This record gives sequence, C-alpha cells and structure tokens, in this order.
Amino acid sequence: MRAPATHPNPPGLPGHHAPAVGFEVPLEMLAACHGRVQNQCETLGRLVQHLGRHGADLQARQAAAAVMRYFDTAARDHHADEEVDLFPALIESMAGSDAVCLRELTTLLVADHRELEHRWRGLRRQLEPVAAGRSASLAGDRVADFVGLYERHIAREESELLPMAQRLLSDAELDRIGLAMRVRRNAVDSAETLQPQKPEQAQR
Repeated sequence: MRAPATHPNPPGLPGHHAPAVGFEVPLEMLAACHGRVQNQCETLGRLVQHLGRHGADLQARQAAAAVMRYFDTAARDHHADEEVDLFPALIESMAGSDAVCLRELTTLLVADHRELEHRWRGLRRQLEPVAAGRSASLAGDRVADFVGLYERHIAREESELLPMAQRLLSDAELDRIGLAMRVRRNAVDSAETLQPQKPEQAQR
C-alpha cells in the first residue's frame, strides 16, 4: 500500500468557491475548476434570459464569447487532467475488488465527459452567432440539459472521486499529476521539464 499523501487539505476540498490554487496542489485545483465550470453554467442560464429581454447586445456577445473560450480550453484540459493522469494513478494505487469498483466509477465519469462534450458542441453552434451578434437564439432546454449533467457529474466527483484520491495517492503521485497539468496548459516548457537534469544543470 502506498503511503498516503501529506499534501495540505484545506477546508475548500472539495469546494465550489475555492480561492486560486496552483499546480502543487492538483486535487484542490481540480475542485476549483469545478467551481469555475459552475460559474460558466450559471452564465449560460442568465444568458438565455438576457437574450430574451435584450437580444444579442454587447453584454450578451461578451458573455457568449467568454463561455465558448472556457469550454473550448479550460474545461477540455480538466477532462484530460482526469482521464490521462488522475484516473490511471488512482487505479494503479488500488488492487482487487476495490480496483474493479474504481474502474466502474471512472468508466462512468469518462462516459459523462464524452456526453458533455457532445452536448457542448450543440450549444457552441448556437453561441457562435450570438457572440458575433448575428443571433439572439439560445435554446433553454439545451442549456438546462448541459448544466444538469455537469451538476450531477461534479457532485459524483466531489463526493466519491476527489476524497478517494486524497486518501490514496502519495505525495510523489500528486506531484507528478500536478506537473502533467502544468505542462498541459503550456505553463512550462514540457520537453525541458520532463527531462532528467544533469548534475551540472541542477547546480545552476
């Protein structure tokens, strides 16, 4: 059994309104991402009402563009953080029947990701002309379906996945996940960071 992590576990894990956190605490960062997803979902709900009253005015166009930017980039990276780095690390940390249960959970969460991405593509096709000022149409039922699935998905991750990861993953595993998340966002030069340092480089 791997040694449990000793990374700090602030009261905000999991939490929807966590303050800005860094890659050195990847689980807290994933929880904070959930809060940002929910903020964008709330914006979508308000945008439906705003378009009905005011049309595609400047405020609506800016909101549509911001939501597209978020779900095209940060939300996509969040799914990759989990599927490429967190899920495999968790499965590797467990054995026997526990691993079977975890595989079932991660399979369900991955299926959620694919369905969310599918629903997002449909929403994006409506948001694009809103952002360009060419349309004031955004289907409220589509927004509700998208937001509802995200809410259920986040609730499952925060009640089951993240607490399990906090218990089971070692500091070394969390550090590796945090580095992978950092590289994914181009926060560092991936080739340079992932290469082992030579002794003379380490002394610089």
